[in-house]
Amino acid sequence: MSDTTLAEHHSKAAEHHGHAKHHHEEASKAHKAGDHAKGHHHAHVAHGHHLQAEHHQEEAAKHSATHHAEHKP
Repeated sequence: MSDTTLAEHHSKAAEHHGHAKHHHEEASKAHKAGDHAKGHHHAHVAHGHHLQAEHHQEEAAKHSATHHAEHKP
């Protein structure tokens, strides 16, 4: 994996965390307003983004570990 790909995984993880944050906020607003169906929908979408972020985090971590192991003296 190249450094560019590593950077892309970090960027994608951050992007999905941002989307998850937005949907958690929307879920909170909807639940406070009593619109539980909308709240559950946003919570479900937030969870999907969390899973995508987790995937990209894991790929970045695997690359970092491999990269550091290859460059040890």
